[in-house]
Amino acid sequence: MLPNVIILMSILGLQLQHCAADLCNWTGSGFAAGVDSRIVLQVQLRCTEGSVRWIYPGQALRVVLEPNLSSSQSTTVCIKPSPSFHGASVFIERAGELELLVTEDGRPEQQVFCFRADGPHRPAIYLQSRPQSDGPWSRRTMGFRYELLGNRTAAPNVGHSGLQASCRPCNDTELLMAICNSDFVVRGLIKKVSHDSERQTSLVEVSAARVYWQRSGVFEQQAAASGSPRSVPSWRGHIHTLLQCHVKPGDGEFLFTGSEHFGEAWLGCAPRYKDFLFVYQTAWAARRNSCDFPLV
Repeated sequence: MLPNVIILMSILGLQLQHCAADLCNWTGSGFAAGVDSRIVLQVQLRCTEGSVRWIYPGQALRVVLEPNLSSSQSTTVCIKPSPSFHGASVFIERAGELELLVTEDGRPEQQVFCFRADGPHRPAIYLQSRPQSDGPWSRRTMGFRYELLGNRTAAPNVGHSGLQASCRPCNDTELLMAICNSDFVVRGLIKKVSHDSERQTSLVEVSAARVYWQRSGVFEQQAAASGSPRSVPSWRGHIHTLLQCHVKPGDGEFLFTGSEHFGEAWLGCAPRYKDFLFVYQTAWAARRNSCDFPLV
């Protein structure tokens, strides 16, 4: 623990109580904290993604993320509050000070909150529960999912307001890096674009002729209709982007790249496929490719 936090807890008379957890996830009860409001439960997690589930939340919970990221000079931490996240605030620990990241105002369960975790200290997240008017033992469950992005090139720019993608087209260098480092690379058509003004996002429905790779099962292969053999496999999936990017349906094939966060695909570079071919083949002739890409 950081020295300033130790001093702060000593002044307030708070006590840390360590809790058992697996490498990635923690589910536990706040009964102990409810009995003694001076107790702060502490959990240490060692994966780059996982979840925290706090039943009967008490006074406070401190979550320390300690994965092996020694090769990364800086880390981006993203958290997504659970649907039952009500009656609590989330703080992050920086240099012994606590900064407010999430409040219960609005609808935090519909948002992703990210922050940079630079420096020698491991990221630490505090959940502070608000006392319930119906008593300390009311049935409540709150928590969040987390991801540590490290220095992944495919990750979007992030800030306290959540995922902040750049809407400008990628230049040639960014495109060549995207096909090497993205969580998904897919060639296909835009079938439909829908907009969500509340989340300030757009959802792009993609019909893909080829999925080159994907980190998880965001894109699913569609079964051929009965009695109609199909030589080219068809895939379906959805990609998120910001509403401010004004994405519209377009004709022709695109090469979609991007990152995956909490089971959702987020758009990165998305050139027309014919434009990508020109960039890639030009770079290949000049031996400037970052990686090999299957063109057939």
